[in-house]
Amino acid sequence: MLAATLYVREGCHLCEQFLLELELDLGDRVGQVAVVDVDRDPALALDFGLRVPVFEVDGAVACEGAYDRSRVRQALRL
Repeated sequence: MLAATLYVREGCHLCEQFLLELELDLGDRVGQVAVVDVDRDPALALDFGLRVPVFEVDGAVACEGAYDRSRVRQALRL
């Protein structure tokens, strides 16, 4: 699997929904996705602002805001 990161914020219902759909789609492989709370790093909090969830693969944004299964699968080459 490619390097995948999901940027989230604690208490964000969109982030929780995104992660749930990602888990359903990837199954056991979801453990290979780094989940980063942007509020734990002031620089990330500033960079992302309200733009969460953001899913990146190899540093490129695959999708943000809402889960887009086709874009996620295409980015992960599934």
